[in-house]
Amino acid sequence: MRRVLHLLSQRPSLTGSGVTLEQLVRHAGAAGWEQWVVFGTNVADPPADVGNLPPDRLWPLKFGTPPLDFPIPGMSDVMPYPSTVFSALREQQLSAYRDSWRRHLEQVLPRCQPDLVHAHHVWILSAMLKDVAPDLPVVVQCHATGLRQMALCPHLARQVCRDSARNDQFTVLHRGHAEALSCVLGISGQRIRLVGAGYDEALFHPGARAPQPNSLLYVGKLSAAKGLPWLLDVVQRLASRHADLLLHVAGSGAGPEAAALLRRIGAMGRLVRYHGHLPQQTLSELMRRTQICVLPSFYEGVPLVLAEALACGCRLVSTALPGVLDQLAGPLRSTLELVPLPRLVHTDQPDPRDLTVFVDELTAAVDRALSSPPLDESMVHQALAPFTWQAVFERVQQCWLDSLAH
Repeated sequence: MRRVLHLLSQRPSLTGSGVTLEQLVRHAGAAGWEQWVVFGTNVADPPADVGNLPPDRLWPLKFGTPPLDFPIPGMSDVMPYPSTVFSALREQQLSAYRDSWRRHLEQVLPRCQPDLVHAHHVWILSAMLKDVAPDLPVVVQCHATGLRQMALCPHLARQVCRDSARNDQFTVLHRGHAEALSCVLGISGQRIRLVGAGYDEALFHPGARAPQPNSLLYVGKLSAAKGLPWLLDVVQRLASRHADLLLHVAGSGAGPEAAALLRRIGAMGRLVRYHGHLPQQTLSELMRRTQICVLPSFYEGVPLVLAEALACGCRLVSTALPGVLDQLAGPLRSTLELVPLPRLVHTDQPDPRDLTVFVDELTAAVDRALSSPPLDESMVHQALAPFTWQAVFERVQQCWLDSLAH
């Protein structure tokens, strides 16, 4: 039986990469792979469940206790749980981070003896793998946040790029990521595979769909980088045009930015209903009760939430993100209202001069979607066929098999 060790430097299940890990573990188990998972967590967090693996196959590295006496660093600067920002880590903390992961891997590798390693994020953890496992094939899945951290942490980027280039294969969500990764790592495009992103058909489906009229849904972190403040502006504008307009907000965040958004949501009364972070089953049920899913984000990989919401019958409104244009806009075009991105000052910060036009265009797109007829289920099923997790896993598995064959 072939053995794979999965690595994620943050908490499972609560972000896009965590959901990807969960699904790869489930499908790899069904395909006969023997598996272990290494991940990061905060010391006060409850035990994780990853793909129903037994506890002895899960190896968490815990933050919040010496020498890692700080919350777990997140690949985004706003995470749905207490976290540290990589760009704010002191040199002593960075040394503790690297040393702790190295010691953790040196304990785990001899016990599980994997045939290959599948790591998430092109960042510090995946960059050190060839130091601790020089002879193992290593596949690294790029979720784009590593590329963003390189821009935010130029003092770390050079070493990360140099050491990451030693890994064997890379998987990406869309062609734009492949081009960026090839450029920053200085590697051939032949080492990069486009695998896309997937959704769980067992959870996300129309079922007994009964959408509330004039209902909107936002799923994501409480963050300006996700465009939520400007979506709240849109809701206030449209309230007079659409009776009983209601925005559901499903997600969480930590820090002053999230706290400010929660205060604003609370002040909007009946226009917004805040749900916090929802389990996938509960989220799918909410999608079936919602008319439109809106993604106003300024930076994403391939946003799974759009495929999930569409599978539940929602019409879609999204910013024209590279991953949306490359992977989703073609097959999903008749279900999707695209909003041009404003110019970005940094990776995910809009130019203030463009925000008035952005809100105007986002308002018009949501207004059109609210006035559109329900979707045809057979068309939706056909459009989503390439985005099932089974299809994604098969592309990842082929990358594993090719790496083992070399």
